[in-house]
Amino acid sequence: MKPPLWSFTERNGEFIFENPERISRLYFPLANETEFMASITPLLKGDIKTGQNHFLTQPISSEDLYNNLSGRNFWIYVDEHRAWSANGVPPCSCPEESTSLRAGILWHCVQRKNTKIGLQVEITNFVPSSGEHVELMSVRVTNISAQAVTFTPTSAIPIFGRSADNLRDHRHVTSLLHRVRIAKNGIIVKPEMSFDERGHKINHHNYFVLGCTGTGGLPIGQFPTIESFIGEGGCLAAPRSVLDNHEPLQKTEARHQGKEAIGALRFTPITLIPDESITYIFMYGITEDPAEIGSIFRKFNSKEKIECSLTETIDYWKKKTDAISFCTGEHVRDNWLRWVCVQPTLRKIFGCSFLPDFDYGRGGKGWRDLWQDCLTLLLAHPQQTRDILLANFSGIRIDGTNATIITKKPGYFIADRNKIARVWMDHGIWPFFTLLLYIHQTGDFDVLFEKRAYFYDQQLSRAGETDSGWNAHYRHSKHLHTKDGHIYHGTILEHVLVQHLVQFFNVGKHNNIRLEGADWNDGLDMAAQKGESVAFTCFYAYNLYEITMLLLELKKTTNKKHLVIAKELLILLDRMHRRPIQYNNVEEKTALLHRYFSAVKRRISGKKVEIDIDELIGDLSQKWQWLFEHVRKKEWIQDNPQTGFFNGYYNNKGQRVEGRINGSVRMTLTGQVFPILSGVASNKQVRQIFRATNKFLKDKRLGGFRLNTDFKAAQPDLGRAFAFAYGEKENGAIFSHMCVMFAKALYQRNFVREGYTVLESLFALAVDSPTSKIYPCLPEYFNGQGRGMYSYLTGSASWYIMTLLTEVFGVKGHFGDLVIAPKLIARQFKDSETISLSCFFAERRISVIIKNPRKLDYENYHIVKVSITPEEVPVKKTSSRQVKIKRSDLLALDENSHTTIELLLG
Repeated sequence: MKPPLWSFTERNGEFIFENPERISRLYFPLANETEFMASITPLLKGDIKTGQNHFLTQPISSEDLYNNLSGRNFWIYVDEHRAWSANGVPPCSCPEESTSLRAGILWHCVQRKNTKIGLQVEITNFVPSSGEHVELMSVRVTNISAQAVTFTPTSAIPIFGRSADNLRDHRHVTSLLHRVRIAKNGIIVKPEMSFDERGHKINHHNYFVLGCTGTGGLPIGQFPTIESFIGEGGCLAAPRSVLDNHEPLQKTEARHQGKEAIGALRFTPITLIPDESITYIFMYGITEDPAEIGSIFRKFNSKEKIECSLTETIDYWKKKTDAISFCTGEHVRDNWLRWVCVQPTLRKIFGCSFLPDFDYGRGGKGWRDLWQDCLTLLLAHPQQTRDILLANFSGIRIDGTNATIITKKPGYFIADRNKIARVWMDHGIWPFFTLLLYIHQTGDFDVLFEKRAYFYDQQLSRAGETDSGWNAHYRHSKHLHTKDGHIYHGTILEHVLVQHLVQFFNVGKHNNIRLEGADWNDGLDMAAQKGESVAFTCFYAYNLYEITMLLLELKKTTNKKHLVIAKELLILLDRMHRRPIQYNNVEEKTALLHRYFSAVKRRISGKKVEIDIDELIGDLSQKWQWLFEHVRKKEWIQDNPQTGFFNGYYNNKGQRVEGRINGSVRMTLTGQVFPILSGVASNKQVRQIFRATNKFLKDKRLGGFRLNTDFKAAQPDLGRAFAFAYGEKENGAIFSHMCVMFAKALYQRNFVREGYTVLESLFALAVDSPTSKIYPCLPEYFNGQGRGMYSYLTGSASWYIMTLLTEVFGVKGHFGDLVIAPKLIARQFKDSETISLSCFFAERRISVIIKNPRKLDYENYHIVKVSITPEEVPVKKTSSRQVKIKRSDLLALDENSHTTIELLLG
């Protein structure tokens, strides 16, 4: 194995990387929780923005990282023969220049030396955690030679100042709207209008670049436009204003308006003696309030103020990542997990857009992302997510579908970003999956009876029909109404039932749930008519099982005997009828579903009925049991006596997708994960599936598990994914999200060594930096060469932390009580006999210390001793491998208390 490209320095995620510009496509996130977002590269490229319509700098994708010269630059002019771009653009491979990167959680520092000139620069960038919409950059220049060096500094960053749409939509015309103003401390651009041919609007946003020395000294002049900065025949890599040492401007003229702008600030020439340094400070921001520009400058206009803000920001993100922290005895793993822990927060800030790989979408979140990004927050501070969860349920339609785009305002939704009527069949799974985690973490059964509206738009009957009379401009048009004109509100439990009961009857020819527009795999998007997802049929079955278990616990805990639901929902509770339908009969199921659709079309009655909780449990139990048996009997493929797997899909011709086809095996990982997770697969089948995945899906060179085997041809009757090059994205990549779900499924079924193998394969790839060529993080996937792709903004991070915390360390809630049941193997104690974690439960800080002095495997150890501090907290050993602490006993402690539980394995 090649030596690593980067190495961690401390336990807080900080790492160093020598000459990082030698690796292409690297980028790093900078942001704060008020959603000021930026990306930065070793050459200080990247963009700065607050959203789709407000980019301070030119929007970039990963392909722009190496072919675009725009970036944060700092030029040092010594004489006509020596002018140095201190950010390394254009990249220089001269032996006299070297680079070192040092970075931590959301701060980035590049040190670049030039021995020919005799100077070193240290450039630090971060977005202050205090919430201002500004990126701060500190440039410290030091004389590393044996003689005095005189130079003239000029900073430069092009100002795009408009919507990302305008990169290709009227790029020149929108620059004509720019109004550029030279201030004593920088450049301010305020376009006159926001250009949109559907309706132009007056612009209220200011885009600014400010600068000063570390002691508050101001620039001596500026170059306000690209034209004035690069000069005729020049470019950003060789600007005439720097190379020819032009005099800067003191004010703008008419000729500078309506041009592409730049924040190019010239400072006074300076002489540094050996070892002497000088600091320059820059502020790159966006604001609607002109007065805020001055206040930001005053807050950060000295070296001491910048250093104080950086310290505050580092401390802020450290506290964030401390919410769930692991001590595994392995320096690299512990630090890497810090980065994985912060990734869900990055998804919350960036959504699924606004980093270079994510060159799609216009901001906002998708439905699936919304729920899965809550997982880590739920594990840390579940009470803080209650209102968010409740608001999200308002995005569900009465036909079991949902809005797919979530706006920044909680509880407000958009049907689809591209205004295309489509349905993802898996979307009904995630709200209950997330809600159940919340209930386990809190014991809050009352949340089930909170009432929320249903989303409404022109889509009816799972996008099979359209309401032509729907008026999007009517004030309450986004809510389902009753026939007497009132907004209808149903309980959260009712919303959950709608999503799962509809899907039970929404089946294809083979009696599995229809694939519709796609499932979790967005690339399976060409089988809407006859496609079926066996994989997610299993997940719906699992959720139906968990709903029955929840109802049983609800009845036991609260003594509740009856529930109230919408009258129309009785149609789908057929086992409560005198004449239940035959579940083996596809036509009967389809007819019943259409009867329900007709009953809830456009408006519902608003009438409620009281049902017996035992009868509901009985109805749901028959449904999940039928699904389990159906998949077991119909979809198992016995490849040989030792290996087998489930068929996961049917295509748009109604044909089975997986199995031995034309002499080769076609197999998907998704098709195996959910039969295991749900319990559909027997223990014997789980063993055979794992053998099959090792044989057919495991990459022998890279060690990871691929999403599917090579189907050898495009699959126009299944989806676009198979037209991608094999090994890329949804066509056979090592897809982190599904791999983590595979690991969780195995752990959940007590296949501990197998689960460890899968989780470890992702960690090993991610930290093998010569192969993955990424900074520390868990990317969306690893391609055929092992390169990490789509860094930082992936739902797999939430699942990874959840699996590590709740399955590997076994720290989880069970209807509000704390349960600890670790699932560990001897190898995890190779460097130390003790591992630990720290997290929150019941809003109290807890630490769990696990000692395994004999380094036993899971199947060989028991919990032989339990110690707890403070001692007055009762702890009960509920089995040889599990202990339990009542929530009420933790809540009795002071909210600032810290409880330590120590388990001795033997």
